[in-house]
Amino acid sequence: MDSLPIRRPRRLRRNQITRDLVAETNLVPARMIQPYFVENRSGDRFAIPGMPGINRESPDQLVETIGNDLKLGIRSVMLFGVTDDKSADAHSAYAENNPVVVAAQKLRKEFGDDLLISADVCLCAYTDSGHCGILHGDEIDNDSSLEVLAAMAVRLADAGVDWVGPSDMMDGRVGAIRAALDDEGFARTAILAYTAKYASAYYGPFRDAAESAPQHGDRKSYQMDWRNRREARMEAQLDIDEGADVIMVKPALAYLDIIADLSASADVPVAAYNVSGEYTAAKLLAREGFADERAIVLENLTAITRAGASIILTYHLRDILREKWLTA
Repeated sequence: MDSLPIRRPRRLRRNQITRDLVAETNLVPARMIQPYFVENRSGDRFAIPGMPGINRESPDQLVETIGNDLKLGIRSVMLFGVTDDKSADAHSAYAENNPVVVAAQKLRKEFGDDLLISADVCLCAYTDSGHCGILHGDEIDNDSSLEVLAAMAVRLADAGVDWVGPSDMMDGRVGAIRAALDDEGFARTAILAYTAKYASAYYGPFRDAAESAPQHGDRKSYQMDWRNRREARMEAQLDIDEGADVIMVKPALAYLDIIADLSASADVPVAAYNVSGEYTAAKLLAREGFADERAIVLENLTAITRAGASIILTYHLRDILREKWLTA
């Protein structure tokens, strides 16, 4: 009996044209969101030491930066606020002079509908405790935190934000925000819910950038335990039932299984946040000569996409477009 011919998968790996033709996963910059940090301080841009290439900027400086990024092809942004106005009740989160509110107003006036503006909804940058909710004694008071988060979301929507992104991980916050937005006439404002946000060690550079590290304790009583998988599906269903338009997994690279689970089961888009620690790790490996930056960034983002994410928040987007990494 004649032996069967050898199967030769390498035929479809023979050259770049062939590999591109049969690739199962492709990166699309239009499905990526670039994060920014905006502060209410004057002066020069502040280069964030732990995040090479990323700055904190005033609202006016941010308009200039995003104008340049828009020319590169960045169409979607996520804003995070940095302020010295911190208090027990986090009143600056929903104040008119919140730097994100001011920046969103300026961006909407300058760029109109050419830019999709999303903004983080969380209290960690506005509480004197650095926690994501309001403290009563030593405990995070879930339900009183919902009122402040909802007020913040309404203020952002009124400033022109298209998508609000609750990242606090309080129970019921998506429903509270959806109800408040609808009651105030912002039914068109979408909710990008940080659904499976894990109590991760990958957030260190971000917390320095946003000056939002907890002053005592940690966030394990409200962010998810990184040992858990099934719980993410429960959180996803809760957020969808409460009105989330998009659900998100954060971080991304250590949670590809969660991204895959939610993309297989959810009937809404699944986003993933390629967080600050993941970004800085790639930058440091490249700086020290241990990795090619383009190669490692594209491999990481492709893995996130291959796992099922249809939207990626990543600090790498500007580099990808400026250096033309997807066309090189």
